[in-house]
Amino acid sequence: MANPAPGYRKNPDHHIRLEPSPRRVRVRFGDEWIADSMNMMLMYEARHLPVYYFPLEDVRTDLLAPTDHSTHCPYKGDASYWTINAGGRTSENAVWAYPAPYDEMTVINLEKYCAFYWDRVDHWYEEDEEVFVHPRDPHKRVDAIASSRPVQVIVGGETVAETARAHFLFETNLPTRYYIPRDDVRMDLLEPTTSSSRCPYKGVARYWSATVNGTTHEDIAWCYEDPIPECPKIKDLICFYNENVDAILVDGRELEKPVTKWSR
Repeated sequence: MANPAPGYRKNPDHHIRLEPSPRRVRVRFGDEWIADSMNMMLMYEARHLPVYYFPLEDVRTDLLAPTDHSTHCPYKGDASYWTINAGGRTSENAVWAYPAPYDEMTVINLEKYCAFYWDRVDHWYEEDEEVFVHPRDPHKRVDAIASSRPVQVIVGGETVAETARAHFLFETNLPTRYYIPRDDVRMDLLEPTTSSSRCPYKGVARYWSATVNGTTHEDIAWCYEDPIPECPKIKDLICFYNENVDAILVDGRELEKPVTKWSR
């Protein structure tokens, strides 16, 4: 190879691939469609969320201005950046590409594509449906399954939820979550907060803190009051962070606490 990626010398098992997506994907900023493609690629890279890459020919490059900003990836190469100017608004360094990638990336034609920072544009659409946070991975599953197995949630030494009517939510690469009917939750111990989050697979979540024996456990439970149509079974059910409660018991047996990015 004339220009091999140095990262692979230290970590030869690092995984990057581009996979075609059958979905039409569009990006909107400042009342302009900045990109619109039916020839999308999804980049899968170890320890990263998937990223949409657009063919350069499907991007409004007339609305982009090159900048002096650059970043370096030991696997992909040096990235160049562009600022979007549209509708009287500007989004700095919102677009990047690898015009001269390392040899390993020319095999997948990375030099023919560019990508957008998700939060530096106004809207993303897959077909005619707006999507949020990051691309939905076609290899990921989210299954909410009703179960009669007894579930008990303990916070601050108190049982704050106990049910035999939970929905167990199995989501690829995440801990099993237990969604519980409100009638089976000590709602008198919960106080709604202003926190919220978005999930591209489930929708918008609102949060509660639990105050037990004088101690407040911030944003320890959440609920999707209006989940997206693909995930209706968890509507209005309460879920607690496995990793942050005292314990969750299923069938009377305490579960091992997972370690995740939400652990405190």
